[in-house]
Amino acid sequence: QVQLVESGGDSVQAGGSLTLSCVYFGVTTSTNCMAWFRQFPGKGRERLARITTPNGPATYGAAAEGRFIISHDNAKNTISLQMNSLTPEATALYYCAARLAEDCWGKTYVTDFPSWGRGTQVTVST
Repeated sequence: QVQLVESGGDSVQAGGSLTLSCVYFGVTTSTNCMAWFRQFPGKGRERLARITTPNGPATYGAAAEGRFIISHDNAKNTISLQMNSLTPEATALYYCAARLAEDCWGKTYVTDFPSWGRGTQVTVST
């Protein structure tokens, strides 16, 4: 069974940097869409970034464009999200998600991703 495990969430000061990681297990297909979402308390999950494995492009949602960078390490079955110049509004629970055996074209919503990690908390203070 597919399993995704996020790590790297922490409490940081405004202006600081953080890199999240997601290690995935049980994935047998080469081409997959891997994504990062975040969820604020009491709200739905917001798509931040997507990347098609193993060599496809990365795309970003409006909240992440020009701010965050998604990357993939094929050898380690890991995707990362680099976040710099963090502000308090970035405080949220960050999730890794996957849709296997497909590229990321047209994959926009929570319902497009069948597989999810349990989340990692990011807290940015002033």
